Amino acid sequence: MTPNTPDIRRALNEATQRLSDRVDAEVLLAYALSKPRSWLIAHATDLLSPDHAAAYAVLIEQREAGEPVAYITGRRGFWSLDLEVTPATLIPRPETELLVELALERLPIQQACQALDLGTGSGAIALAIAHERPMTQLVATDASIDALTVAQHNARRHHIGNIHFIHGDWFAPLDDRRFDLIVSNPPYIATGDLHLQQGDLRFEPMSALVSGNDGLDDIRRIVRDAGLHLVPGGWLLFEHGWRQGDAARALLRDAGFVELSTARDLEQRDRVSMGRWPVSGGCDSPQS
Repeated sequence: MTPNTPDIRRALNEATQRLSDRVDAEVLLAYALSKPRSWLIAHATDLLSPDHAAAYAVLIEQREAGEPVAYITGRRGFWSLDLEVTPATLIPRPETELLVELALERLPIQQACQALDLGTGSGAIALAIAHERPMTQLVATDASIDALTVAQHNARRHHIGNIHFIHGDWFAPLDDRRFDLIVSNPPYIATGDLHLQQGDLRFEPMSALVSGNDGLDDIRRIVRDAGLHLVPGGWLLFEHGWRQGDAARALLRDAGFVELSTARDLEQRDRVSMGRWPVSGGCDSPQS
């Protein structure tokens, strides 16, 4: 930033040139001013105070160094919710909303169901489902105490009470409990993948990203054990890498799942695979 305090339009233009990203520039300025992004448009000619200009300069420097905007601001929107995020959690991404959409299609509105979110992180998936299906009781597990603390705080902020958070590795803390639907966005990046050294991934927890030499170790565990925790006719849905659709369906098939499919994201890449535990029953009424 220049020594003299600029107006909002100029500050945004300078930051956009430095970051090559207008949205990031706007989000960070709105955060520095404690205002919504929409406020910036109506106040484009307002002068920044010296304190606000200095604070904005620090935020721009953090972003230039590669730190994710979500970690700088401590917030990220997901579904219809504004969520707290920290370096203890993955940053919720728009493509994961597909997993929520597919889960909601399989959870009726006016019926009590039991659902499980494995590796909940910030709680994004579980909270979105719980918000849309108040009659569904959710359990959300995570091996990270720090991540669960963030998820619990997000639940309190949004007054969502139909979730029970449990500390533990995948199914380990659940004994023989069974569910109508299980969802997960597990680690699915292969060890040594070059993308881990690029962009926001450099700052996110490796334990929530990496899963063995082919990226499928955790998915294998989830698919292997899911049948022990699904009611007959219950569904398992999980996110995975765009080249892992074939392998995901093969794992589901080998584990005994039926009605297998893979859904594609907005970029037409394989993103979510799913299967049904055999024998009819469970919560299977569509949007009733």
